[in-house]
Amino acid sequence: MIERCEMSGCGLAGIVNRNRKKISGKYIYDSITSMKERGNGMGAGYAAYGIYPEMAEYYAFHVMLDDIDVESEVNAVLNRFFKIVKSEIIPTKNVPSLYKKTKPPIFYRYFVEPKKDAILPLETEEDMVVRVVMTINDKVKGAYVISSGKNMGAFKGVGHPDEIGDFFEIKEYEGYIWLAHTRFPTNTPGWWGGAHPFTLLDWAIVHNGEITSYGTNKRYIEMFGYKCTLLTDTEVGAYLFDLLFRKHRLPIRAVFMAMAAPFWKDINRYKELKKEKLYEMAKMIRTVYAPAMLNGPFAMLFAFKDGVIGFNDRIKLRPFVAAVNGDTVYMASEESAIRVVCKEPEKVWMPKAGEPVIALMKDCKEEDVCYPA
Repeated sequence: MIERCEMSGCGLAGIVNRNRKKISGKYIYDSITSMKERGNGMGAGYAAYGIYPEMAEYYAFHVMLDDIDVESEVNAVLNRFFKIVKSEIIPTKNVPSLYKKTKPPIFYRYFVEPKKDAILPLETEEDMVVRVVMTINDKVKGAYVISSGKNMGAFKGVGHPDEIGDFFEIKEYEGYIWLAHTRFPTNTPGWWGGAHPFTLLDWAIVHNGEITSYGTNKRYIEMFGYKCTLLTDTEVGAYLFDLLFRKHRLPIRAVFMAMAAPFWKDINRYKELKKEKLYEMAKMIRTVYAPAMLNGPFAMLFAFKDGVIGFNDRIKLRPFVAAVNGDTVYMASEESAIRVVCKEPEKVWMPKAGEPVIALMKDCKEEDVCYPA
């Protein structure tokens, strides 16, 4: 039997073990490379959680440098705000096919501890980390922070997923959450910083589709101090999640109700069905967070230290499949990308439009997953 595949550009994959059991990078590598035809070699990347257990208490900054000389400027910025516990070049491998296309940047990682006296009044530690990320991306020419969370990291660039995976030696890492992406850019440039995933603190996002509301979303988040510098519409997703979840402390389902808001006709139906609480919440979120709503055709995966959430736009114009096998949850653009690493899952389904698939760690309850006051 031949599986019919609707090509809609880009491919995404996610694997999460809900017991925080480590999974070899080989599995996400095999999953995303099975969808190689969904990309065109102009971008691919991976995000992993639990990869730095011995440095888990420190923020791990992955920084992309156009030139090694820029490292001293990045070092100077970090030293103003952090104690640098360890810094090193991220190991990479010579991949001939990659070097024929482009000269890869240099990738550094820094494990840092915030300086208490660098935190401004009314600012949290996380606020300061975000401020530093925005400062480097906006002010240090030729340097871009590609991840900044604890015990996690992003690895991305211009190439097919197998080339980027081999370049960063992804199979050598182990993590309890993995995201991956293969890119087919249509209206934004294909460059190393524009590849997915996009991250901030320990949030990471991969995306298939187009955010047609990007202009509105960008203006909205920039009112709160975020800066979009990576020339790709997906970047706003990571910052919106940080704003709504961490800063505004909305519950998980409320965050995704804001970002993939239901139609007004569906909200009014809640009232007709006498679901008054749901009606009032949906109406409030739809009104207050209108500029945070993502319009356009998309499927997205969000990861953070406690799980992975996958969701479609409210019409489901991009493919998205989920599966469960024991304590492991799989999400991908195609069912075949799941079955290549899990031949007989216990359950496979296609989530409804706008309905999130929430795969949390077993030590977390959904009602407890909110940012602490």
